[in-house]
Amino acid sequence: MGKLDIVQVPVLSDNYAWLLHDADSGETVAVDPGDAPPLLAVAEARGWQVTAVWNTHWHPDHVAGNRAFEAPVTAPGEEAAKIGRVDHPVTDGDTVAIGAHRAHVMRVPGHTQGHVAYHFADDSVIFTGDTLFAMGCGRLFEGTAVDMFANMERYRALPDNTIVYCGHEYTQSNGRFARSVEPGNQAIAERMVEVDRLRAAGEPTVPTTIGQERATNPFMRATSAEHLGERRVAKDNFTG
Repeated sequence: MGKLDIVQVPVLSDNYAWLLHDADSGETVAVDPGDAPPLLAVAEARGWQVTAVWNTHWHPDHVAGNRAFEAPVTAPGEEAAKIGRVDHPVTDGDTVAIGAHRAHVMRVPGHTQGHVAYHFADDSVIFTGDTLFAMGCGRLFEGTAVDMFANMERYRALPDNTIVYCGHEYTQSNGRFARSVEPGNQAIAERMVEVDRLRAAGEPTVPTTIGQERATNPFMRATSAEHLGERRVAKDNFTG
């Protein structure tokens, strides 16, 4: 099995969409295309043709570009009515593939009720949409702290070297909050030095890894659903 190429494509104000390419099969997947033209330009420059679209959840900044691609759409079945055309509805335990690279679908509700993540165990890669961010988690728009805590337990159980591709560039603000709730956490302090350097240079801070998140993410480090819920409310009101 050849390498799975993954290309980060900034879209809209602070979103990341992703292009996955398998050279052996020639297949290319667009993950969460909130805006199509940037992905189309990157694909064309590399000589790739998008053969499938995968969505993690229904929010427009992740699905608005779907219709620009003449490719089947894989997305959470629970959210198909909100997304529009969904050719391959998926939920927890399903499997999707690009070439020989197979991804396990994880249902991770909370941000939206049907939200899914795509985990390529053999490639040590996961696409978490708006559930797990670098040093953060998604707002609880449609679910509860119990939902999100269960997600964090599943993420924590993954190998530390798993590379996390999430949906937004929120790391700097997330890190400021993390530092406020865990002021004695040296790993957070050290990570923020690098985050601030990268953002000052206009560079992305994503992807991250499960190991980094275990050490520095206040939501993954929450000890209970109640603890996570308290931290989520505090983050929602954080102005630091």
